[in-house]
Amino acid sequence: MEHARSAGNVFGDIAKPANAIPGHAQAVLQLRFVVGTGVEKAVDAIRAHLQRNGFAMVEVSATQSFAASRTDFDSPWVDWIAESIRQTTGKAPAVLPNFGGSLPNDVFSDALGLPTIWVPHSYPGCSQHAPDEHILWSVTEEALASWRACSGIWARCRVPCRISRRAGHP
Repeated sequence: MEHARSAGNVFGDIAKPANAIPGHAQAVLQLRFVVGTGVEKAVDAIRAHLQRNGFAMVEVSATQSFAASRTDFDSPWVDWIAESIRQTTGKAPAVLPNFGGSLPNDVFSDALGLPTIWVPHSYPGCSQHAPDEHILWSVTEEALASWRACSGIWARCRVPCRISRRAGHP
C-alpha cells in the first residue's frame, strides 16, 4: 500500500483517498426507453453529448440493451387478463401498456408478434428502481396475492380461449 507523505507524516492510502477527489470515477446508467427509441444509438448519443459538453475523456459502453415494447391497449388479451385478475383478487389492476426495455420483452412482442402481459407485484407509485423506491405493507400483502392472481390466470387458460395469439382478435 502506497501512502502519501508530507514531511514524514502519513496521510492515507492513495488508492482509497479519504476527504479527497479520487483520480477516477465510474457511473452506471440504467435507462428505460419508450417505444420507438433507437436503443442501438443510445451509447453514441450519450458519448456525443458528453463530448459536446467538454467530457471527451469519458468512456461510454453498454453491457446490455433491450428495446421498449407495447401491447395494444385494445387487445382482447389485456381485457381478458385484467378481468381474470379482478375475479381472483376483487380489485381492478393498474393497466400500463408499455414496457421500458429492462428485459428482452421485445423478443415476444416485436419478433414474434405476441401480446405480452406482465403481472407485477407492486403499485404504480412505488418508484421502482429510483432512489426513493419503496413498498407499502398493504401492497406487500397484495404482492403475495398477485401469485394467486397468476394462478387464476393459468387456471382460466385451461378453459378453451377464443383469442388469436397472433393478431389478438377474438
